[in-house]
Amino acid sequence: MNFKSVSSLTALFLAVQTVNAQAQDDAAQNRMDTLVVTGDFREAELQEIPSSISVVDQQTIEERGAEHLEEILALTPNVNSAGGSSRARFYQIRGIGERSQFVEPLNPSVGLLVDGIDMSGIGDGASLLDVKQVEVFRGPQGTLFGANALAGLINIKTNDPSDEYQGSIETTLADYNTQSVQAVVSGPASETVGYRFALQKLDSDGFTENDHLGVKDTEDRDELTVRGKIRVEASDDLTVNVAALHVNNDNGYDAFSLDNNRHTLSDQPGHDRHETTALAVSTEYTGYDAFDLQTTFSLADSNLEYGYDEDWTFVGIHPDGYSSTDNYIRDRQTANADIRLVSAPGAEIFNDSTQWVVGAYAYRQQVDLTRQYTYLASDFTSEYEADRLALYGQLETALSDEWTLTTGLRLERWDADYSDSESVKSNPDENLWGGRVALEYLLNDDTILYGLVSRGYKAGGFNSNGTLPAELRVYDTEYMWNYELGMKGSWLDNRLTGQLAFFYQQREDVQIKGSRLVSRADGSTEFIDYTANSAKGTNYGVELEGRYLATDNLTLFGAVGLLETELEENGASYDGREQAHAPEYQLLLGARYDYGNGWYTRIELEAKDEFYLSDRHNEQTEAYELINARIGYRRDNWEVSLWAKNLTDEDYIVRGFGSFGNDPRNGYITEPYYQFGAPRQIGITAKLDF
Repeated sequence: MNFKSVSSLTALFLAVQTVNAQAQDDAAQNRMDTLVVTGDFREAELQEIPSSISVVDQQTIEERGAEHLEEILALTPNVNSAGGSSRARFYQIRGIGERSQFVEPLNPSVGLLVDGIDMSGIGDGASLLDVKQVEVFRGPQGTLFGANALAGLINIKTNDPSDEYQGSIETTLADYNTQSVQAVVSGPASETVGYRFALQKLDSDGFTENDHLGVKDTEDRDELTVRGKIRVEASDDLTVNVAALHVNNDNGYDAFSLDNNRHTLSDQPGHDRHETTALAVSTEYTGYDAFDLQTTFSLADSNLEYGYDEDWTFVGIHPDGYSSTDNYIRDRQTANADIRLVSAPGAEIFNDSTQWVVGAYAYRQQVDLTRQYTYLASDFTSEYEADRLALYGQLETALSDEWTLTTGLRLERWDADYSDSESVKSNPDENLWGGRVALEYLLNDDTILYGLVSRGYKAGGFNSNGTLPAELRVYDTEYMWNYELGMKGSWLDNRLTGQLAFFYQQREDVQIKGSRLVSRADGSTEFIDYTANSAKGTNYGVELEGRYLATDNLTLFGAVGLLETELEENGASYDGREQAHAPEYQLLLGARYDYGNGWYTRIELEAKDEFYLSDRHNEQTEAYELINARIGYRRDNWEVSLWAKNLTDEDYIVRGFGSFGNDPRNGYITEPYYQFGAPRQIGITAKLDF
């Protein structure tokens, strides 16, 4: 199905729904809810924050049928994800972000927080169970989050304990033997203590058939997520929140086929296991006249195991064939503490014009890696420890009734220690800084205009493979300046909301992925991943989001991201080329129609341009369009819905290789290999509230 026909189908649907809407008298809602961003220094309405931010609320998540973070990113402009495993671990914002990890160390370009728990680089554990909203901050968040937010930050906020007893049970059945059950209970334990617990179990055979083994579940999903929250009103001035998380994913990994389809020949299919147990404690004390004291402390223990059949075939497929497996076992612990003072109402400084925030941040991460590889004489092991200490502050100054100036600065000390079984040792350390200056103009009660300059950074590091030459062992810190002009507002009595942003980003010492090819004696090829620096890079584009309550029954929504990127390095193969995972356009168009008698429908068109799969080769995806649809019936305390994802069953590429050959049947000639996104899936979901 081409883009023109899909667009025509969508236009026809909208026209029909508009006609029907005019005949409906029952209104589901007269105005759209106001979205509040929680991940900034202060909670504020989305339309009041002078930067490009997307918020995906709970209703949207549920009606899209999304189980995992990667399934809602199409709703946000210029955000992409990389497979590389059963679930996406890494994300790209405005074309910047990692796509895979094989050895330590790695500093993510996109930060990921779940109720204050740092899950940057392990996004495969980002379940959407009982999530209130997902906030996507685009552009460097140097003041807010520091070194792991060069490209942006994703903040996941789950639902808090409720004031009244409530609960729900939800079950989903879909093809590919997909089954999901989730339950939520919440309420007050006493006048001062509230609780909330949520649990989800998801099972699926996956979308791959292994023809050699004669089975359909070598890429199965077996995922368990448990959440718990306790809220304590310790006094009139002190609130304590405790959030606990347990993720246990035992998924298969059998994604690549020599024939580039969903039929594999592996005799030792891989796996993608993730177990995380985490706890976050946050407090807010409002008993001081001048400021509120806010603290967050979190601990997370993660056990990760990622392995695959490197030859993608079976012994005996060809006389020149080889047999190899590669397995990575990680034990990761993170701990962080964030203490900040936020000015209280009436405690503004500089002639009562300026709200202020000051804070201190400490972070420690330890990762122990064991690599089990057929071609190693013994297991490769490494130990990596990184510490970050930071001081930060922000001023928000009302220059007049219309003009507001925001300035922020973060100073950070980064230290790391690395050692491995190949006698490689390194102890880098660095002083880093980031910040922002934003000027906001209140055009009228409904519209703001803003200009933003921000600076982000990502610490340098080293490549741990001891076989690399000296010039490839160390790479430098990357810096980025971000320039942004935007407009936000709500119009037509809050029936229309939207935001528009133009951005230009100048990157210095761009950290890019490279690979070194090594030919084995059996004719097969091994490639060694490493990180290097390109001299410069530019990323610029446009982001547009909008939602329109066309009638009391019909809501139209959409998002467009336009992106141009370029790498600059004299004499290098990637000089002047677009950056990887940076499609020139991303598009979402959708409509939701409420019939007023319990029935509703939702349809979405998402489209994405072609993009390079890596900075080290020239293989690209193809542009694609997907249609998702849902029809549901909601009555009193229960709901049932029928849904379809990728309704036209499009084959689309999410990950791939193009710099080596892996097929002994054709003499290991270099050719591309692809990993595909999910095919058409149809299911039914039922939910009961109590």
